[in-house]
Amino acid sequence: MGISTLGDFIYLVAINVLVLKLTGSATAVAGLWIIGPIASMITKFWSGSLIDRLNIRRIMIGTDIIRATLVAIIPFLSSIWLIYGCLFFLSISKAFFEPAAITYITSIVPNKGRKQFNSFRSLISSGAFLIGPAISGVLLLITSVNISIWINAFSFVVSAIMLYLLPNVNTEDSDKTVRNINVEMLRNDWKEVFLFSRNNNFIVKVYFLAQFFMIVALGMDAQEVVFTQKVLNLSETEYGLLISLTGVGSILGATTVSLVSKRLSIKALICLGYSMVSVGYLVYAFSFSFWTVAIGFMILGFFNSFSGTGFMTFYQNNVPIKMMGRISSIYGIFQSFLQIIFILLIGFTGDIIPVRYSIIAASTLMLMISILQIRLVLMPNKTGYFLEEKELQSTS
Repeated sequence: MGISTLGDFIYLVAINVLVLKLTGSATAVAGLWIIGPIASMITKFWSGSLIDRLNIRRIMIGTDIIRATLVAIIPFLSSIWLIYGCLFFLSISKAFFEPAAITYITSIVPNKGRKQFNSFRSLISSGAFLIGPAISGVLLLITSVNISIWINAFSFVVSAIMLYLLPNVNTEDSDKTVRNINVEMLRNDWKEVFLFSRNNNFIVKVYFLAQFFMIVALGMDAQEVVFTQKVLNLSETEYGLLISLTGVGSILGATTVSLVSKRLSIKALICLGYSMVSVGYLVYAFSFSFWTVAIGFMILGFFNSFSGTGFMTFYQNNVPIKMMGRISSIYGIFQSFLQIIFILLIGFTGDIIPVRYSIIAASTLMLMISILQIRLVLMPNKTGYFLEEKELQSTS
C-alpha cells in the first residue's frame, strides 16, 4: 500500500498539470476531482455487500491490476473527455479497494496494535507524500508528465504482487456469493447498516464530522494548483516543491506519532490533529508568498498524521469487522455526494469570484468543523468509545 501510495503522489502532481495544460481552465481541474465521487456514488450502493462476502485479498489484488491498466493508457488519450472516462473506471476500482483494505487491515492487526500500526502506516504514507511529488517535480523538468503517470501504473503492479504474498483472512465461496446477490440482499444490507447507525449514534456523528472535514479539505486541494499558479504565480517546479515541503511536515508528524502513540490517547490525537490541521489551512488561505504557503502546508502536514491515526483507530475499535465493508461503502455514498457539492462550489466559483475568497471561506468552515468534533470527542459520558487495550482489560 505504501508503494502504490508513492505512485499516487507522483501521479497527483502530473495529472493536475496535464489537465491544466490541456484546458487552461479551473473548472476542468475541478471536474477532474468530481469524477471519483460520482463513480463512488454509483458503485458503493452495492460494493459493500460483495466486500463483506468475497475474499478481500483477491478484491485488492484484482483492483490493483485494473488500476494499473487504466492509469497506463491515460498518456495516450488526447481528449479531456476520454481522460475523464478513464478516471471514472479508475475510481470504480478504488471504490472497491479502499473499503476492502480497511477491512483487511482491521482483520489482521490485533486491537492492541492498531494505534501504533496506523501511526506506522501514516509514516509510510507521509514518506510517499514527501518523495512522490519531489520525484514528479524532477521528472517534469527532465522528461514529461507521461513518465510520472506510468510510474503510478507500475506501482499498482508491485502492490498487487506484494498483496499476493500476504495471507487470506476469509475463505468465502466467491462464486456462490456472486450468484446469490440480488435486490433483496442489498435491501437487507442497507437495513442492517441503518440499524447499526441508529443504535450507535455517537460513532456516526464522529465519523461524518471527520469525513466532512476531509471533504472540505479535498475541495480546497482540488484548486491547489490553480491557487498557487494563478493567484500566487508560482511555477510548476515550485508547486512540486511546495507539496514536497508539505511532505516534510507530514513525515515529521508521522514520526512523532509513531514514537509517542503509546503515550497519547485516541482523544488527544483527534483533538490535537483536527484543530491544528484547520489552523494550517487558514495560514494557507491567507498566504501571499511561497514561504507563507509552505508554513501553512507544513503545519497541516505535521498534524494530519495525528488526526488520521486517532480517527482510524477509533473507527476500527468501534465498527464490527463483519459489517465494515458495507458500512464504509454506504457511508461513502453520502461522503461522495457532499464531496461533489464542495468541489463544484469551490471550483466553479473560482471562475466567477477570486479563488482566494473561496479558499478562505472553506478554511473557516474547516475550523468550525474541528471545534464541533473536539466538543463531541470530549463529552464525559462517551469515554467508553475511546478506551485503550489496557483500560478495556481493567474494566472487564
